[in-house]
Amino acid sequence: MRFTPARIKTELLSGLTVALALVPEAVAFAFVAGVHPLVGLYAAFIVGLITALFGGRPGMISGATGALAVVMVALVMTHGVEYLFATVVLMGVMQILAGLFHLGKFIRLVPHPVMLGFVNGLAIVIFMAQLTQFQVAGPEGTHAWMSGWPLINMLGLVAATMAIIWLVPKITTIIPAPLAGIAIVAGIVIAFGIDVPRVGDLASIKGGLPEFHLPMVPLNLETLEIIFPFALILAAIGLIESLLTLNLVGEITEQTGGASRECIAQGTANTVTGFFGGMGGCAMIGQSMINMKSGGRTRLSGISSALFLLIFIMFASGLIEQIPLAALVGVMFMVVIGTFAWQSLRIMRLIPLSDTLVIILVTAVTVLSDLAVAVVVGVIVSALTYAWNNARRIHAHIETNPDGAKVYKIEGPLFFGSTDGFAELFDHKTDPDLVIVDFMNSRVVDQSALQAIEVLASKYETAGKALQLRHLSRDCHRLLNRAGQLMVDSNDDPQYGLAVDYSVITGILGGKH
Repeated sequence: MRFTPARIKTELLSGLTVALALVPEAVAFAFVAGVHPLVGLYAAFIVGLITALFGGRPGMISGATGALAVVMVALVMTHGVEYLFATVVLMGVMQILAGLFHLGKFIRLVPHPVMLGFVNGLAIVIFMAQLTQFQVAGPEGTHAWMSGWPLINMLGLVAATMAIIWLVPKITTIIPAPLAGIAIVAGIVIAFGIDVPRVGDLASIKGGLPEFHLPMVPLNLETLEIIFPFALILAAIGLIESLLTLNLVGEITEQTGGASRECIAQGTANTVTGFFGGMGGCAMIGQSMINMKSGGRTRLSGISSALFLLIFIMFASGLIEQIPLAALVGVMFMVVIGTFAWQSLRIMRLIPLSDTLVIILVTAVTVLSDLAVAVVVGVIVSALTYAWNNARRIHAHIETNPDGAKVYKIEGPLFFGSTDGFAELFDHKTDPDLVIVDFMNSRVVDQSALQAIEVLASKYETAGKALQLRHLSRDCHRLLNRAGQLMVDSNDDPQYGLAVDYSVITGILGGKH
């Protein structure tokens, strides 16, 4: 994409919009993790900057996230913030290794129903996170819901922000709609002195440049035992959320690939932020959608958002703290509307019931538990459904050739789920002396399939009959040959022959448990 003046302006304004929305998010997630707000803000700056520079998808935004914060709080409460910094460093190292070993490619195994459940669940989580802004502090640290005029003012400003974001693109594209909404509503609140919660009510965001800081923890095995489980969970959650966001942004920008690069960038960012007093982070779907909606498509938008955030911290904290939270809530509500896959509600009656259940399941688990668990559960359920459907497909066309041999032409894959069905196809008691199993339209997939073939051959051998395999594909031949189950009785094919009839050597894997 060429960097024309118009493109540069769009990218910078998109970055500014994202930076404004990042402030309350980073502060809120820092509170969730039990650390100082600047720990969250520094993480948003460092992680956002490094991933924008080196990440796998231009235009994607990263920073401190709630999915990671809810895991961190237990570590911080038990061992303190220094152990968190050490954990973030180790988390980053794990993510770098995941990228170097190209583990990110496995994200392609996530089915589309899981993706739909992921975006729907995340949209609901983002929506629910905004509801805390409708609460006010009560006695003894309690919180109560707003009521009366404060609630009316808050709702009115949220609605006004959403209306502005909806109307501005119909009038002009000079300024991103979310930025226009924030600016106009903030101007109204400041000009008329409307008493509503503002960014400064959460905490002061004033600070300086992040400083290099070695985590003050003992360098011994006991420390490793403490931080390793947390680092592993955080690395997994961070990569799953980042790679799913990578795919989602890729669908919008029509780009593919970059998974391994994103893993390395996320790992590098977290390793660095751990040494500069940050809480770590990962890709943020909400902020990425704000960037996409504002027109950000290049690395410049992500870089500028991180730099704007640093400028806010160092020089403009007093101004940013005057922004009403209602304006930022309105922006996030529009993100929710844009993120939720509304078409999934329409197609649920058109797609297989199993896929509908996966969408609902992943959405529910994302809301009630966390993203990583939801995705793993969704993939497992989808895989089991696929295995069950394939297990039911195995059958055979039976013929008798001129020599009197009975030929079973197998249809469908032979794997752990279909071995019982495969065994039920044969009748070794009444079959002739020679039985040929034709795998032209089948595949031998795993050890369970090898075991099923050996058990079947043993039955025919015990009955004094011969069992031969025909039309093995190259991968099936390799699998059976490596297991030592193939007996080549002719010189037609010393290496491999598609039409050679192979006898089965029994007793290799053991027929009993």
